[in-house]
Amino acid sequence: MVSSVTPWWKALKIRKEIISASGQIDDVQMSLFQAVHGLGAEKPPYAVPAYYGEITHPTDRLTDLLTEIAVRIGGGPDYLKARAVTRLDQGMGGGKSHACIGAFHLAAHPEALLKTELGQRVAARAKAKVGRGLPTDLNRPHVVVLPCDNMTPGAPVQELDGPAVSLYERFLWRLFSKDYSLYERYQPFWSDKSKIAEAIKAVNRPVLIIVDEVLDYIGNGLDGAKKPELVAQDVAFLRALLDVVNDVPCVAMLVVMIASDRDKTALSAEAQARRDDLNSLLERNGTPATVTEVGDFADILRRRLFDAEPAAEVLAATAALYRPVLEDKSWTKHVWGPIASDWRSRWDEEVAACYPFHPMLMAIAKEEWSKVTGFQRVRSTIRIFAATVYALQQRGKVGEWVPALIGPGDLPLSDSAVREALLGSGLVEDERTISNYRSLAEIEVINNDAAAGAARRQDIERQAVLWSDDNPRAAERAATFVFLASIVGTLRPGRGRGASAPEVKAATSVPNITYTVTDADTVVEELLNPGRGMSAVEIIPGQGHNKPARYFLSTRLTHRMLVNNIRRTITDAERDQVIADFAQRLANSGPFRDLQFVKAEPERSATDVLATAGLDTAYTTRLIVLDPAQYSLRNGMEKPTIEALTVAMGLGKGTQQLPVQWASSAVYAVVNTQRRGLARTLAIEYLARQKALAAPEVQNDADLKATGTKEFASAKDQLEKALKRAYQHVAYLAQPDPDGERYLDQLTFDDEHSTALDGTIVWKALAERDKVFDQGQFGAKALLHNMRDTDYGKTLSDIRAAFYSAPRLPLLYGGDRDLQQAIHDAVAAGLIDVVDGVGNVVAVTAPNQVNLASAGLRLAKPKPKTCETCGKAAHQGPCETEVGGQTGTGTGGGGGAGSTGTGTGSTTPSANCPTCGKPAHEGNCQTTQSATEQQVSFSFTRSLLASPGDADNFASLFKTLYMALDERKISYLQGTLQLVLDTDAAADLQQRLSELGIHGTVKDM
Repeated sequence: MVSSVTPWWKALKIRKEIISASGQIDDVQMSLFQAVHGLGAEKPPYAVPAYYGEITHPTDRLTDLLTEIAVRIGGGPDYLKARAVTRLDQGMGGGKSHACIGAFHLAAHPEALLKTELGQRVAARAKAKVGRGLPTDLNRPHVVVLPCDNMTPGAPVQELDGPAVSLYERFLWRLFSKDYSLYERYQPFWSDKSKIAEAIKAVNRPVLIIVDEVLDYIGNGLDGAKKPELVAQDVAFLRALLDVVNDVPCVAMLVVMIASDRDKTALSAEAQARRDDLNSLLERNGTPATVTEVGDFADILRRRLFDAEPAAEVLAATAALYRPVLEDKSWTKHVWGPIASDWRSRWDEEVAACYPFHPMLMAIAKEEWSKVTGFQRVRSTIRIFAATVYALQQRGKVGEWVPALIGPGDLPLSDSAVREALLGSGLVEDERTISNYRSLAEIEVINNDAAAGAARRQDIERQAVLWSDDNPRAAERAATFVFLASIVGTLRPGRGRGASAPEVKAATSVPNITYTVTDADTVVEELLNPGRGMSAVEIIPGQGHNKPARYFLSTRLTHRMLVNNIRRTITDAERDQVIADFAQRLANSGPFRDLQFVKAEPERSATDVLATAGLDTAYTTRLIVLDPAQYSLRNGMEKPTIEALTVAMGLGKGTQQLPVQWASSAVYAVVNTQRRGLARTLAIEYLARQKALAAPEVQNDADLKATGTKEFASAKDQLEKALKRAYQHVAYLAQPDPDGERYLDQLTFDDEHSTALDGTIVWKALAERDKVFDQGQFGAKALLHNMRDTDYGKTLSDIRAAFYSAPRLPLLYGGDRDLQQAIHDAVAAGLIDVVDGVGNVVAVTAPNQVNLASAGLRLAKPKPKTCETCGKAAHQGPCETEVGGQTGTGTGGGGGAGSTGTGTGSTTPSANCPTCGKPAHEGNCQTTQSATEQQVSFSFTRSLLASPGDADNFASLFKTLYMALDERKISYLQGTLQLVLDTDAAADLQQRLSELGIHGTVKDM
């Protein structure tokens, strides 16, 4: 683009209300009710006459309508030179409400409106009509507004209607400005023409009556009132009023009722009869009128969207910018000539009239869109173009490419406001078709974030060419025009269905000769390529030069086509998310007590994510599944994962060394890099079929739904299998040599049926490497085999912790239960002892009595048995004793507690009794073998409410227990205690139990 030409988005200032609404202009559909009765924030800007005049282009028809009203109410004796009753009957979105508001301002604020450009034209035309100027106040007319689309029959609004109920009464209340005496005088005469005329004359001022959307009231509205008397009165009043208005001087009436051939409102038989009756009265008494025509589109748009006209030099420079391409012989032969572009012959004038829109786009709006029955001419066009200019202006502000004139390929479908304005404009009426085209816009043209879509990808991926900077969105522009031509269907007058090849090329043109027709051909060919371009486009072959090929987007999608289209829109984030979801769902802990999944965080390093994931859980064997989006092994891409695992297992160096205590009991499931690639491909297939199945066009088609359901199930099965195979690696902390260094070890499954996502498979594989004990492998002998000399004397809590924290010790299949059983069995077999803090042996009668949390009980090697006669190590045969310096032999062997010994080598009695160990004595000895500990067990069930005194007794009991615990006189506790107590006390007790690692059950009574 020539730098000296000011771009339109700088030459024109978009109205602030459009900018503040981000292009989604709010007040396109004007409301007469809000303009008249709106208060505060609900009062729209166009309620001010000056602003209304500023945004209103004075079309000939609107000017004529307001002139007729001005002459009728302000022309004095010349009032008969203007019609009394005017009916606005054009379809939706044609400017009826806009015209009613103009009429209201003309009568209610004549001096303010007549100062605007619109008002000045009305005044000039009225002067020409009556031969003199009208008074600036139009003789102070009075306005009666009946906004029937905001009035419920039989349900008045006190603030607006006062005591009035019927339509006639509401008319009177507004006519007399709430004068109750006049209202009561004429209230009974709802069908008396003379009285109605007398009432109007009683105001003693010109009167303008505006009845907006009258069908909303007399149609189904009166049916809903279910008041036959009210229906009769309201219909009779309207019939009388339409006759009276013609007979009363200086009275004008403006009625809005869409012609029946343009109105699709469903009516009851009674409502239809009322409509027909009113329609015949309006045809007899009133003159139909419209306020816009297609020729006004460009002027209306520019006035509505921008707050000033463009400078003449900008228009001239912009027109000149395009002339070289418009006069190029090749473009003329292959493009301009075949599309019969009439605007080309009047190029300068057309640019001046349409700026900033390309004459080709404006011609489509005038000649094609306006012919569509459901299209709301002015309203829809303003919405579409307001969203368009705002979106393109935003691109220009950030330095992106913006066309010199907005053409038919430049409506940015990536902007939701533009896309929805198009689809909701009436060009497409069927909801299912609208939904289909919404999908096609994103799939085939461009998606919401402008990063995908068949056409958009071609522009992004295109290698740099000579015209890249001048036309960076060539494919998107071509596809956008095909989209616009497709949504109109077969209603393109004289053009057939879809877009012709020359039209599509024209939509890609730019005012720069570096972009040639050959380049346009290449862009279109790539766009239509079934493998790389739009897959939903259908091509109607051409027939010679006069009948070129035509293209249109078909909404009759096959399932494969839809899947192909959706596949292109799936992002890496979506793909990785579904893989993560599947991995979590497919994983099972097996013998591992806990299963954890570490979610990828791309914005952080793999090491930071693992280091802060809270994985160091005490006394718990854990299978930790790592998200494939951030972690994988092999194929030269494993370094970040290895580093992260090294730090997570406490093997890091320097600042990377974390205080990890329980790394030995954590096992990591990691995906294989190469197999992850296959899983990612299948994840995209799964997502594409999932989205296709959820699409409205599939859900509403039984055949497509059946196909989609079958393919979705197959894609899900394939993804599950591939993901299980992809999780091929297991990483864990190893130390096979108890005196060696700890290190990170790995286990790889080579067969197709094993997966690291299955905790049972992982456990069995680790058992073969002596990292874990499999079920039933850990017993008393295994316990002693894995204990070193330094382990004896350690507390039970230390021994327990070692089996979770020391990698030299294998993990236990049943965890604490296996360790309790092994200790019990070892004690029972005499292989080991459990002793208290002073070395006294503690009895272990059941596995669950082994308190692994105890910091007072220890494991010890069993003490050797001694001869009870000589006190030395147990032996066979006679023992030797020393008595008075002499040596003799005894017969004690194993040395039971009650065995005796008799000296055979000396007559001197031994110094001590061999039975009781006391000094030698005559006769029988008395032995007192007192036990160091005793077992106490008791149970009780007592209601302390019935026996208040028992509370003190139990307090003493528990105080005794407390003292015994405090003085370390209890070495073992077992029991279940069930209490019913105060809520606060229960909370305190629960906290104490938690500190002991005891799970307490608390429930409300």
